[in-house]
Amino acid sequence: MILLTFNILNIEAETKNGTIVSNEERLKITESNIKAILRILDIHDIKASFFVEVSIAEKLQNLLKAISAQGHEIAFFNKDFSLANVEDVKRATQDFLEKQIKGIRQKDLQFSLEELKSIGFNYISNVDNADILFPFKRLKRSSEIVEDNGMSIVPESISPYSQLPYNDFVFQVLPMEYYQNMVFETLKKDDFVLVYLDSWQFTDIQKYQFKIPFYRKYNLGKKMEDKLEAFLSWINEKELATSRMKDYIF
Repeated sequence: MILLTFNILNIEAETKNGTIVSNEERLKITESNIKAILRILDIHDIKASFFVEVSIAEKLQNLLKAISAQGHEIAFFNKDFSLANVEDVKRATQDFLEKQIKGIRQKDLQFSLEELKSIGFNYISNVDNADILFPFKRLKRSSEIVEDNGMSIVPESISPYSQLPYNDFVFQVLPMEYYQNMVFETLKKDDFVLVYLDSWQFTDIQKYQFKIPFYRKYNLGKKMEDKLEAFLSWINEKELATSRMKDYIF
């Protein structure tokens, strides 16, 4: 099973030559990027899970409604909100979506399983920070979903073929044929492959003059759209199963 997921995050990069991109403009960029992703998913009839950053969830109500209406899952990505704030936004988001939010990812501020369960989450899908060195370290860890105190803990997938994680950076820089081989090898060994991408990777950085580290510039924007489209075409061609995370876990 391939679990395709997207983190809805505003691009945080600084700009060149004194160019100013406001928070509102960054939000519009994020919306545009997600709409491009939704178009590609719709063409290939593949459902995914979208982890929206808590601080922008209530500002993207119409977008989240559109994502949900197309049959995709809405979950949360928390960078630095307090537990009480996460609970408030969760309740408000569930009200306007009229659906339960079951999953969360965390960054920096880590809540315990008991705390997350207390505000109604059913699973946690933490991801590691991707930098120039980490994605190419050979890693070894369990790839099984663990149940703990009523919470499902979903690990980041790692390829037994290369020992590389399936993070946003690896998808961006690896040749598609190599990446496809990774997926095949992983599915021979593990029950699922968890793939995640960040919405900011679909940004036209030249248009907005964003400063991006040289190792993160490759394949951004339209090239990222083309790469995602090629990946989804391959999934359908090989008749590989896909699922939203909440459906697979529960």
